Amino acid sequence: MSHKEDNEGKKSTHQTELYTSIPPTCLPIVYHQDYNITFMGLEKLHPFDAGKWGKVIHFLREEKFVADGNIVEAREATEEDLLVVHTKRYLSRLKWSMVVASITEIPPLIFLPNFLVQRKVLRPLRTQTGGTIMAGKLAVDRGWAINVGGGFHHCSSDRGGGFCAYADITLAIKFLFERVEGVSRATIIDLDAHQGNGHERDFLGDERVFILDMYNRHIYPGDGHAKRAIKRKVELDWGTEDSEYLQKVEVHSEGALNEVRPDVIVYNAGTDILDGDPLGGLSISPQGIVKRDEIVFRAARRRGVPILMVTSGGYQKKTARIIADSILNLRRQGLIGPEALEGEGSSSMVTSVTCSAGSAGSKLNTV
Repeated sequence: MSHKEDNEGKKSTHQTELYTSIPPTCLPIVYHQDYNITFMGLEKLHPFDAGKWGKVIHFLREEKFVADGNIVEAREATEEDLLVVHTKRYLSRLKWSMVVASITEIPPLIFLPNFLVQRKVLRPLRTQTGGTIMAGKLAVDRGWAINVGGGFHHCSSDRGGGFCAYADITLAIKFLFERVEGVSRATIIDLDAHQGNGHERDFLGDERVFILDMYNRHIYPGDGHAKRAIKRKVELDWGTEDSEYLQKVEVHSEGALNEVRPDVIVYNAGTDILDGDPLGGLSISPQGIVKRDEIVFRAARRRGVPILMVTSGGYQKKTARIIADSILNLRRQGLIGPEALEGEGSSSMVTSVTCSAGSAGSKLNTV
């Protein structure tokens, strides 16, 4: 089915289970135990902590912010969901273990049958991608949402890389454009240490999407073609520290939102800016990361613009604790939490999903 407008000017969209009605008792925090990649220790061959998402939820449960029944259980994006952005050719290429090994930077995957690679590596990534799409709708309904995973900003419609196999940021925005009345402009604030070349390639020339990207200029991917899509480019040097970094976050997030008022913000909150990260090359403290997220949420809140946060890169064991601390700080500041909900809008879809102990909650004790 075509996803372009038909002759009558209406948008033709497939049936999806990702835009279900979420009860107002659920916090707009999206997670599933299937986010976590565990397979014979192979995940340890990549510096990424492939279980960090479950650890974030564990810490949030310990602090009594989330409970067994109050977060939203992510659903896996189907092939039809993925085709909203991805080409059939690209999705077919993921049926080759060698291609997935290259994208995820885990060479031994080459030797595994693809059905195992699909189940143990790509299904978790598809579930996180479904979570980002779901969180996009929740953000518009509630004023904010956090997908505890996602942020695969190196993947575009026809190519993956840098551990990113699906273009979840592009998908979340295109789903909103196609399905949600009143959403026609989006701003991406990408503060991962790496350039977000995936969504940049996808939205090159698309005036509906404003991209602010702040990254270490010296590291992967150095994609000059994709840089042409960045409306506000902030290139950092090795070892940038808190004071300079936070000043730039404030100036440029405020500047971007003053330049264009979007209907939704997608915030790519990578923690690979942390001092000591093996890939990021910056020197931001844990407190600096917490403050950074607060600055972005405060800028969104001040303008009443819905914000979706995804967690993206972060390659040290301690990043899960920092992500949890940041989310708890956002709650303390009144920027998220039940009291921050801006309405209990139910989705236009009629199917319902619960976030009770019978569904999401029963699967949280997995860390």
